[in-house]
Amino acid sequence: MIRITKQADYGILFLTHLAAAPVGQVFTCRDLAAGFRVSAPMVSKVLKQLARGGVLESHRGIKGGYSLARAPEHISVADIIAAQDGPIAITECAGQEESDCRTEPYCSIAGHWQRINEAILGALRDISLAEMTAGNTAVRV
Repeated sequence: MIRITKQADYGILFLTHLAAAPVGQVFTCRDLAAGFRVSAPMVSKVLKQLARGGVLESHRGIKGGYSLARAPEHISVADIIAAQDGPIAITECAGQEESDCRTEPYCSIAGHWQRINEAILGALRDISLAEMTAGNTAVRV
């Protein structure tokens, strides 16, 4: 089974909430943890990774928290998953980094995996956070 991590799933969930809010609104870990009933340490971990990945901006101070780093139309699902999980690759040899797969020099299907990976990556890049937010009727935190 191919699936994204729980952190990437939470990242998409939290970001759709931020994208549906007024531009520039700042959310704290506490806001999101309470609203989505996710532990504060998990929310904190996800938000920090999204900030490191350039998807969120972190704001310090008494009115601090997190806001989107750019417009939802310019954040793709691929950006969010990569910020949480690193490069998107269906197999080790299909990623951008060098593989240490022992069978890669003899593998007759590696090129096919690369093609499949590019199709999945392309689909994830084509879906924006704005699209994921459209019609969002979830409970507002």
